[in-house]
Amino acid sequence: MRIVGIDCGTEKTGFGVIDTDGRTHQLVSAGVIRTRTADLLEERLLCIASELRSILETFAPEAFAVEEVFHAVNAKSALKLAHMRGVALLLAAEAGLKVSEYSPLEVKMSVVGYGRAEKQQVQMMVHSLLEMHGAKGRNPDLQSIESFDATDALAVAICHATHAKIANGAGAR
Repeated sequence: MRIVGIDCGTEKTGFGVIDTDGRTHQLVSAGVIRTRTADLLEERLLCIASELRSILETFAPEAFAVEEVFHAVNAKSALKLAHMRGVALLLAAEAGLKVSEYSPLEVKMSVVGYGRAEKQQVQMMVHSLLEMHGAKGRNPDLQSIESFDATDALAVAICHATHAKIANGAGAR
């Protein structure tokens, strides 16, 4: 199964694409869509929509996973994040993909085993689960992914793979 995970943000939106059988995961692509803070919100949303549409067309995922909105201290930031998530959900619907949403706690529990894990711990476990670590890894030619936004998006995709495996019994396909 090919899964795209999205870590929403209006300045930086992380994306991660993996292939998985529910037990092992392979990195297909990951990165960050960056917008200019000086641009109007609608221009930033258009930029993110364009890039996400291209990612969906290029990688043709079978599943779409996104992190739920967390309760931000700043209501204005939470609203902007909700706008971004709306764009992502719309694009998933246009592509005919079922959307799965996971809380930050669920993502961290699935990847690290601890719901209050720090971003560095999530990043380290994503690298480990994708076997990106050194010559012993399945993919020694892959460079580590340094952006927390990209590794968070990959963590969302891995979380979905884990939940899809549980939901399907023996494994996702």
